[in-house]
Amino acid sequence: MYSAAEFAQKLAEVAQTSPIIGQLLINRGVETLEQAQAFLEPESQVLPSPVEEFPDLALSVELLNTAIAHDKKIAICGDYDADGMTSTALLLRSLRWLGANVDYAIPSRMHEGYGINQRIVEEFKREGVELILTVDNGISAIDAIAKARELELTVIITDHHDIPQQLPPANAILNPKLIPESSPYRGLAGVGVAYILAVSLAQKLGQIAGLVKPLLELFTLGTIADLAPLTGVNRRWVKRGLRLLPQSQLAGVQALIQVAGVQSNTNSTSVNAKSLKPDDIGFRLGPRINAVGRIADPQIVIDLLTTDDMGTALERAMQCEQINQHRQQLCEQIEQEAIAYIEQNQIDLLQERVLVVVQADWHHGVIGIVASRLVERYGVPVFIGTYEDEHHIRGSARGIPEFHVFAALDFCQDLLGKFGGHKAAGGFSLPAENLTALRSRLREFAHQCLQIEHLKPLIKIDAQVHLSQIDRQLYKQLDALHPCGIDNPNPLFWSANVEVIEQRIVGKGHIKLKLAQNENTQRFQISAIAWRKARDYFPLPPRIDIAYCLRENTWNGNTTIELELVGVRLPTQPAKRESQPVKEVAASGEVSSLEHRRNFAEFYYNQRRYICGIFASSSTAELRIKNDQGQILAIIQGDSTGFLGTKRENAQQVDITRSHFHQLVIAAYTALNQLPK
Repeated sequence: MYSAAEFAQKLAEVAQTSPIIGQLLINRGVETLEQAQAFLEPESQVLPSPVEEFPDLALSVELLNTAIAHDKKIAICGDYDADGMTSTALLLRSLRWLGANVDYAIPSRMHEGYGINQRIVEEFKREGVELILTVDNGISAIDAIAKARELELTVIITDHHDIPQQLPPANAILNPKLIPESSPYRGLAGVGVAYILAVSLAQKLGQIAGLVKPLLELFTLGTIADLAPLTGVNRRWVKRGLRLLPQSQLAGVQALIQVAGVQSNTNSTSVNAKSLKPDDIGFRLGPRINAVGRIADPQIVIDLLTTDDMGTALERAMQCEQINQHRQQLCEQIEQEAIAYIEQNQIDLLQERVLVVVQADWHHGVIGIVASRLVERYGVPVFIGTYEDEHHIRGSARGIPEFHVFAALDFCQDLLGKFGGHKAAGGFSLPAENLTALRSRLREFAHQCLQIEHLKPLIKIDAQVHLSQIDRQLYKQLDALHPCGIDNPNPLFWSANVEVIEQRIVGKGHIKLKLAQNENTQRFQISAIAWRKARDYFPLPPRIDIAYCLRENTWNGNTTIELELVGVRLPTQPAKRESQPVKEVAASGEVSSLEHRRNFAEFYYNQRRYICGIFASSSTAELRIKNDQGQILAIIQGDSTGFLGTKRENAQQVDITRSHFHQLVIAAYTALNQLPK
């Protein structure tokens, strides 16, 4: 048996890479050399036939084949997010390619909400539709599907959301949640189910040639934008699709890449030449598609992804760009209003363990994005809503790993109207009169599954790295782990006691930095960016521990490797003029006046005067901050909690990772680091 370090070295030798890469493979569950090969070369895996995995796939193909052969009208009912719209476009393209009489409808986000409904079913019937095909929805639409069957319509459901207690009475259901968890198809998004159905049908009809590549592009676009896990077939097919996208055969994708300004690097010497990374999709193309479904007409995206005319494609891509800019403005406004509400009401998240925020006049098309940002900021599950009218609320939910959103909604089903989703996210509606009861019920559910240590979880680091180890060769070797995303995260590293030698705010609240770290007589410098952190963290102290991933930055034709910061903390190895800290120590004794310490500093935070200092012995180091009312915050260096009070015996334990305390501590260390050495 190898030790972890020996196995990492062995993996590195086999893969001919740095031992850092070997450690990253171990962190992703690789336990054997065979598993390492399968991870690094996903095409080497032998996949089971989808027909063997999905019980209703053969029946679905036969129903569609019969409908096409008899020229029956087929209608697709899609969804208005990126997954639903790419799924709709994928099936429209494939069914038209195969000669089907096909049209589509997407419910109005503003007026109807998620999923197929009875109005759409009745409208399809009036239009002569004989077969309904849902994409990315339908698994919970019992009443609507029952209505369709009552009207003698054939229904095929393709969906990937969690399975309700009762299945709808469809003729066939394709959902990866209905197949074994061990299946490589288990993590498919809605667009992945649509892709399997389309390819299987085309193979049945002998018309597969020329169809797979454009469908694979749409699969890739939808899978990444929907944050589906990049494991199993998703990893294998997305890896293929990313190689196709820069030279896309689809006019709409070409136009979107052009308008979004994504570098395909086809003429560069970049290590990623001729390939796009998931981040290029998820953070550049995906939001432009998603924005349309959130606040505008999804038909814009369907036209974009189904047209073969470049003029039409560019026109639709420009519409997506303008709508996305408006979406960004709405998100910023709602996020700031939500933060102000939370701070003003001094919500105790350690006690609540879930955050429920509902306000009037918010655009419900974008509150899901704001929910994700609040999860990132506060580290708890977030349920955010807005009033449709004075009697009804519509909302979105986002979770943390230990919290199952759909299960939480199901726990509250008697208080809700419609709801749906999966482990990480969901949507819901409810009568306004049930809001107080919903808060209480969600709190009860959260206390059943969340412990204090689950809140504001620590960042999961892959390896400690010195800045001297970061170079283009390491960055190139990291390509073996791509595509990265959900369940295959981008490698995260950390470096200790890094010096901040430059910092400034750029763009919309980002911090641009230059960092340095010494090794022996050499000094290593590197640039870094901290996205959307200026409001809470600027200016950063002179010395920090950092968590980050690596990224390429191309500017004026020059490409460099820089850090993308995802976490910052005060150093666990303080400057030498301070005594050495320990990781754990019990605070004792009464706090004395800081003014009598030689190593103290005065500073102002939020227009209030403070005195701070480091109190050290041979084995402990404690930061103490005193306000103008005599209250003292005492923190042992390296701890995430402190004690606040006028005397030790009446001090209360507080979480210093909360925004107010965190910023106060940073301000204190900044003041201390400005003292003469």
